[in-house]
Amino acid sequence: MASILLVEDNEMNRDMLSRRLQRKKFELVIAVNGQQAIDLANSQKPDIILMDMELPIKDGWSATREIRENCTTPIIALTAHALPGDREKSIAAGCNDYATKPIDFNRLLSLINKHLDLAQR
Repeated sequence: MASILLVEDNEMNRDMLSRRLQRKKFELVIAVNGQQAIDLANSQKPDIILMDMELPIKDGWSATREIRENCTTPIIALTAHALPGDREKSIAAGCNDYATKPIDFNRLLSLINKHLDLAQR
C-alpha cells in the first residue's frame, strides 16, 4: 500500500480527497501547513506528496523547495492557480507534476499512479 502525504489547509478539500484516496487503499498522512509538510516528509518518508501551493505558515512553493533539499519523493502540486506560467513555477520549485483545482479525481489518480510507477523503476 502506497503512502501519500496530503498537504491541504482547506478542510473541505482535505476531507474529500482523504476519503477518496483511502477508498483507493492509499495510506494517508495529513499536513495543514507548509512547515508540517516539511516535518512529515522528513519523518514519514511518504511514497508521494500532494502539495497545495497556497498554505499558511510556509507556502507550498517554499515547502517544496525545502523538501527537495533532502528528498526525491514525487510531489504533485495542487493549486487553483491555472494562469500561464503557474505550472512552470510549480515545476521550478521542485514539483514533478501539477493538478488544478477543482480536482479532477480520475486525472489525479492517473498522475499519482504514473509517478509511483516511475519512482519504483
